[in-house]
Amino acid sequence: MTTLATALRLLILVLCSLVLVPLQMLGLRFGWQVMHHLPVLFHRILLRLFNVRVIEKGMPPGDAPTLVVANHVSWLDIPVIGSTHPLSFIAKSEIEGWPVVGLLARLQRSVFIDRQRRKATAEVNDALAHRLVKGEVIVLFAEGTTSDGNRLLPFRSSLVGAAQAALMHDSVEQVFLQPLAISYIRRNGLPITRRDRPFIAWYGDMDLGPHLKLFLEGHPIDVVVTWGEPIPFNGNRKQATAAAESAVRRALTAG
Repeated sequence: MTTLATALRLLILVLCSLVLVPLQMLGLRFGWQVMHHLPVLFHRILLRLFNVRVIEKGMPPGDAPTLVVANHVSWLDIPVIGSTHPLSFIAKSEIEGWPVVGLLARLQRSVFIDRQRRKATAEVNDALAHRLVKGEVIVLFAEGTTSDGNRLLPFRSSLVGAAQAALMHDSVEQVFLQPLAISYIRRNGLPITRRDRPFIAWYGDMDLGPHLKLFLEGHPIDVVVTWGEPIPFNGNRKQATAAAESAVRRALTAG
């Protein structure tokens, strides 16, 4: 993609944002239902402009309170997942202060957690439970960080406690954990190999700049999003988390 083409796509994205962002702010302020759907539209426009194709498998969450438990490879996971279904994310607290990204995360109604505070998990679980009770879908990147995409890190169960807290409400009969596997399979039309994964994955102390540059250049990327079968939460967060991790691992292995 030439510099002119990149600039044109960025201009289109900015113009769309000038329409969608104020509408989303109004939707959040007045509780309009459109606030759940505008982020989906924004993510779809973003991915379409920069040649990211999402191949969706399985059934996305229904109307029941659902905590989606996913693996995490790249910053690109956010628009990829966000383009599929009205949902919100759990994010680390420092993201809230990032320019542009922080604003978009707040407009997506993300739940922020400060991992440095001991009481943060309990507070976030309470906030998540309140959202789950209302039938909202929340995405938890259960590895706790991004990986290189070649392996699945152990899933953490602490924030799955939100499902347990939601079950304590009289109005909630069942809460589900739904596994979600994200796999980047092709770049420029060719299968992604272990050597290519650093161009997609963003982890550790890697510089974000090169990833954004590659994204803006518009190299076609194909990513598979596989929704697993919802797991009824039985009150045992460690058992439920292990079941979700196994389901994600099977989906990634199956390709």
